[in-house]
Amino acid sequence: MTPPPFGRAACAMVTPFAASGELDLDGARELAEHLVTEGCDALVLNGTTGESPTTTDAEKAALVRAVVETVGDRARIVAGVGSSDTRHARALAAQAEQAGAHGLLVVSPYYSRPPQEAVARHLTAVADATELPVLLYDIPARTGVALTADTLLRLAEHPRVRGVKDCAYDLMKSSSVLAATDLAYYSGCDDLNLPLLAIGGTGYVSTVANAAPGAVKAVLTAYEAGDRDAARLRHRALTPLIEAMMYGGTPGTVTAKALLNAAGLPGGPVRGPLLDADEVTASRLTETLKGLPAVHPRG
Repeated sequence: MTPPPFGRAACAMVTPFAASGELDLDGARELAEHLVTEGCDALVLNGTTGESPTTTDAEKAALVRAVVETVGDRARIVAGVGSSDTRHARALAAQAEQAGAHGLLVVSPYYSRPPQEAVARHLTAVADATELPVLLYDIPARTGVALTADTLLRLAEHPRVRGVKDCAYDLMKSSSVLAATDLAYYSGCDDLNLPLLAIGGTGYVSTVANAAPGAVKAVLTAYEAGDRDAARLRHRALTPLIEAMMYGGTPGTVTAKALLNAAGLPGGPVRGPLLDADEVTASRLTETLKGLPAVHPRG
């Protein structure tokens, strides 16, 4: 079988910042090393969790280069190159390729709410910009426009469109596209990691993995080993942390950085308009994380 183009156990890595708010490349190297040691076989940089709307193009490139240099021989490095401007997205894709990325995460255009034909042309143009495999990002809650099954089937015909980061909360659509294509499907929502595996998904791109990479990986490991009971129990054990990090009214970037900072790992502050977690939220998150069952770092 062909190896998954974007790994299986991917972390949507935060972008560490220094206390001054500047990009912390040494912290990024340290965090990338930690995540890979704890079982991540892919890191997605410059995505939503990586605060891409607030980092410059130069910072994005520097981050990719630093992480590739640190763990690029042990993990797939996927660079987010999303933009509502097709020309800018193509430029970001070329920049990521030059920086050493192994793949691209391309979100559909946001805010302008283009029709499906325009979305398809935008994503095709970005896929045409480099020789790297493309992971489409379907997240209508943020973009305002879902990728339809027909659009996904059309894009699947492109030789470099290899997968979907699925955050559409539409398992019917996911099932129909999985049945009709060879696209690798990755859960982009931690609560759907196991359900998507059950219908043929490849793996996940997890925000929660910033704080608990071993526990998230353990669900996948158990499922791949055929131990469905263990996978189900491990998924259930993770649910309180998923709820606390992703459903408590505080963005996942903020909760992930709060937990990393509490653990003495690189995270640092968030950039505005986000606000750092307050003491009550940080304490609640830390106590929830402590309640996770211990697992081997690699599941």
